[in-house]
This record gives sequence, structure tokens and C-alpha cells, in this order.
Amino acid sequence: MNPILDNIYKNKPVLITGHTGFKGSWLAIWLKELGANVIGYALDPPSEPNNFEATRLQEEITHIHGDIRDLDRLKETFEKYRPEFVFHLAAQPLVRLSYDEPKLTLDTNIGGTVNVCEAVRKTSSVKVLVSITSDKCYENREWVWGYRENDPMGGHDPYSASKGAMEIVCSAYLRSFFAKAGRGPHIGFATARAGNVIGGGDWGKDRLIPDCIRALSNHQPIGIRSPHAVRPWQHVLEPLGGYLLLGAALRRDPSKYSGAWNFGPENSSHLTVAEMAERLIKYWGEGAWSDLSDQKAPHEANLLKLNCDKVHAALNWYSILKIDECLQMTVEWYKAFYEGPKTKSMYQFSASQIRNYTNRMTVNKVMRT
Repeated sequence: MNPILDNIYKNKPVLITGHTGFKGSWLAIWLKELGANVIGYALDPPSEPNNFEATRLQEEITHIHGDIRDLDRLKETFEKYRPEFVFHLAAQPLVRLSYDEPKLTLDTNIGGTVNVCEAVRKTSSVKVLVSITSDKCYENREWVWGYRENDPMGGHDPYSASKGAMEIVCSAYLRSFFAKAGRGPHIGFATARAGNVIGGGDWGKDRLIPDCIRALSNHQPIGIRSPHAVRPWQHVLEPLGGYLLLGAALRRDPSKYSGAWNFGPENSSHLTVAEMAERLIKYWGEGAWSDLSDQKAPHEANLLKLNCDKVHAALNWYSILKIDECLQMTVEWYKAFYEGPKTKSMYQFSASQIRNYTNRMTVNKVMRT
């Protein structure tokens, strides 16, 4: 593992909300491999199968079953485990579900974030809080250029609106309670915005790669709702590596690195949904897709890009993997999973992908100081 990140997280209590989800479970594995004492707080995994159970992550970390809408339960967890770092990933993550369950989405994403901020505010051990939002937090005008961190927040659908509101809530807590001029202890507090992530272990509903894998593993054609929509695709390890570097930077200089950060892929990874499906089929070795476009379907963004000049300049973070490498790694993970647990430990397989990725990470200039 990266020795610089080891020095930051090794033997430190790190709390992750949403560790049973796709991104949260990968982050928990990475932090465990870095030697952190990982505490996870989340509801049951969101799908069957799922990465949390596939990797038997409960055997590797402290697993707390809890709802971020339950402030008392959350505060009890903070008081008991006294985390130094907090990564907040728990959320209702689906655009289409937000149309069916707007209150659930807003209560979870906005109210849950308020609860995390409150728990941090009342826990003196916390030195760093990284809240994961989404590239959909921006008021999306379908521009061909990327959104910068200071562009307006917005949201056409309840999910996107909840992510924009999360950003406003986090900014208010930072300025009111966590900044030097505020009324509370100063901690490093940042929000992180990433695009569409892919990788092994995701079986979430209404996501392209999980939909593809379900169809391909059952020898069925892939049904695609928006084949011409362009998305900023990146492997899950890309933004997670950025979050870990950001957490380390916040610990060393909270004043300098607090605020909002974009973690997006290079322009070559902005592909249509149809192009992604065709490339995945290529690496899977067989399959086909069909167009299920529905003009009456709920609105989803067709084009959304992030400008990452800030993170390039200030953290020296860049995407490492080409889109075909992302797809190859993803297919390799699922192939290993479907071979069965007797042939592969999915925790160890995931850890090996993390090690290989870490070996390619650019040593961050900030981390050298």
C-alpha cells in the first residue's frame, strides 16, 4: 500500500456511513488494507447479491447496523468509537427511485447529512469529515464544458436536488461551526463530487453496469433506457483514491483544503451509454443490447461533465485508468465472483485490485510536505 496514506490512516479509527453500499464497501476494504480501524454504520446492503456480503466485509471491520436518520443511534456510535476520520457515503443514490420516493430521498440525503454533521459537531475526536455528494448537485444546463466547484447548485429531480441541498448544508456547517471564525472546534471538512463509477460488486438497481452484468450472466440481451446519454465514467477506485488523499490533506492542513472538490475522469472517458455497453460486451466475450428508450420516462440528465482543474492543481490528483482498463477490471471481478467462492476470496481479489491501483497512483505533492 501507499506508505504516505499508511502514515495517515494506520491504526486510526475511521467511521464510514454507508459501508454496505457499493462505494462504501470498497472504501472500507481500502482503509482496512491501510491498517485503519474501520467502523461502518449503515442499513442492510441495498441489493442481492452485494459487495458487502460477497467480500465478507463484516468479518474484517466493525459493522454497526444503523440508519443515518436516527440521530440518537448515530451519536451513540460516535461517542463509543470516537472516530478521527469520518467519510459520509450513506444515501439514497438513485434518480429514478427519487421520483417514486421523494420524501425518503430528501430525508435520507439532506436530513441524514445534518445528523452526521451534528454528530461530528458533538464529538471532539473527529478531525476530518469528508461528505460524498454527486456531480448531480449542480444546476445542470447540459453544457459541453465541465462544472466548477463554485457553479450554482440545483436539481431537476428529487435526487439531484437533495445532493445540491447537501452541499449547501455542508457549507453552512463548515462556516458556522468548523471554520476558525466559527463557534466550534476547527476540523477539516470537505465535500467530494464524482460522476458515474463502475467496478466489481455493484448490483444496484437502475445502473448500467449492474444491469449489463445481470443480463450477461443470464445470457440475456441488455436493455438500455438512454443509449445516447453521455456520462463521465470512472472506476470506483479513482474517486476513492481521491477521497483518501483529500482526507489526508485535510488532516494536515484543514484550513487550506476544506470546501468542495470535483473528482472526474478525463474527457476520453465521457462515452454514451450504448458505447459503454458495447465495450463491456466485448470484454465479457458475448452478448447484445437492445434499445428500451421511453419518451415518457422520468427526466434524467443527458450530458454532465466535471471540471477538475482545482484538484489537479491543489492535490495533484488525476485519473489513472483508461476507460478500457476500467471495464477490464470490472469484468475480471465479476468473472471471479461467478466462478464461486471456492476458487476466489472476493475480499482478497478486491484488495489485490486496490494494491495494483495504488502502485500506479501518483505520489501527491501535498503529501510530501
